[in-house]
Amino acid sequence: MSPDAAAAPVAQAVAGLARRARAAQAIADGYDQARVDEVVAAAAWAILEPARNRALAELAVRDTGIGDVEDKVLKNHRKTLGLLRDLHGMKTVGVIAEDPARGIVEIARPVGVVCAVTPSTNPAATPANKIINSLKARNAVIVAPSPKGASTCAKLLEYIHHELERIGAPRDLVQMLPAPVTKEATAELMRQCDLVVATGSQANVRAAYASGTPAFGVGAGNVASIVDETADLEDAAAKIVQSKTFDNATSCSSENSVVLVEAIAQPMLAALGRLGCVSVAGEDRARLEAFMWPGGKLSSAVIGQSAAAIAKRAGLADPAALSARILLVEETGAGPGHRFSGEKLSPVLTVYRARDFAHAKEIVRRIYGYQGAGHSVSLHSKVEERALDLGLTLPVARVIVNQVHVVANGGSFSNGLAVSLSMGCGTWGRNNFSDNLNVRQYMNVTRIARPIPERVPTLDQLLGGYFARWGR
Repeated sequence: MSPDAAAAPVAQAVAGLARRARAAQAIADGYDQARVDEVVAAAAWAILEPARNRALAELAVRDTGIGDVEDKVLKNHRKTLGLLRDLHGMKTVGVIAEDPARGIVEIARPVGVVCAVTPSTNPAATPANKIINSLKARNAVIVAPSPKGASTCAKLLEYIHHELERIGAPRDLVQMLPAPVTKEATAELMRQCDLVVATGSQANVRAAYASGTPAFGVGAGNVASIVDETADLEDAAAKIVQSKTFDNATSCSSENSVVLVEAIAQPMLAALGRLGCVSVAGEDRARLEAFMWPGGKLSSAVIGQSAAAIAKRAGLADPAALSARILLVEETGAGPGHRFSGEKLSPVLTVYRARDFAHAKEIVRRIYGYQGAGHSVSLHSKVEERALDLGLTLPVARVIVNQVHVVANGGSFSNGLAVSLSMGCGTWGRNNFSDNLNVRQYMNVTRIARPIPERVPTLDQLLGGYFARWGR
């Protein structure tokens, strides 16, 4: 059988999904704002309802083997509630902005059918976020889940369809690729939809960009956290531990390295130790590295597992490691020859020591030169201007100051970032946006331009400073 003949059934199956999605989207395109918000509420309640939330969290951990049930319950709730807060009262139908002085009127328009590529690390929260954003913009959406997360996504859609049927909205507004989900089907879905929003592996993101369909993809995570000599060490340690242990560090916003200014390195390590962090050195360090990167690639056996489970499976000799909340590994270099300098998706945290703040910044720059450029950096400090320094000089889209990074980076109830599970990393991370992925990326905007009184500046008004210094 030729490759084209083998691909034909996949293309036909995806085309069927797309046809139904387009028919449903044509109906949604005619909704007013009140009806759109009703559809959004239905999709949100599908995961916010406590019994369904817990069922999704339990199914996710059971079928993917990744993460922690209680943390997923919290994530499903807070991420969805936060998104609803961001969308509440937002206009996404008709005229959304007017600027009489410039003669401009802006009109929200849907993009059509969205292909939502989602990861196994958040098999309920991420699809829910993308579905709700899609519906708020009057789109239909077809989810391409990871194979491990397909069962959780299917259950989520079962709940969403129940709610859509309750309010008389088309269930085909929200669909997913049928199991077994294959790379071929996902690639075909990318080609047949109007927009791709891809979260997950860099292979998926590259495929989205290569699909020929407009796409938003995210960069690799590998967050570093700087703790300087002015930081409240107990507070910083508590926040880092809370962030690094949440859902067994499955999030791209979990810290992978801490860079400690030497003046506070020992007391900070002591503070981390009091919270259950255990240093791994010598032969145990070698055992841990061999277990985590067999053949040079991060093993799925460590992703989203507890520190204690990883220590046991790696055969670590130190009894303290077998009950650790986080395993600490000291490092001095960054790059392929220093595997602990990369993203680990597990409660394993790399420790660097810096002479001062300037040196700490350079260590982070080296880490991001290897992996994580564009994502974010965490800072624990009482020196306000240091956050601005990082924002002006490091290749990052977000600087998170004195917060639980995994909570704050994706938007929270205590900062102003958009609530999302997908973080754009700008051109540093090979992305075409640097926002937290939000409803703005799911909309087209049509602009009406009316005539205004002509305003033609003189050359001296615009170039007077240049002429005064350099002449004409």
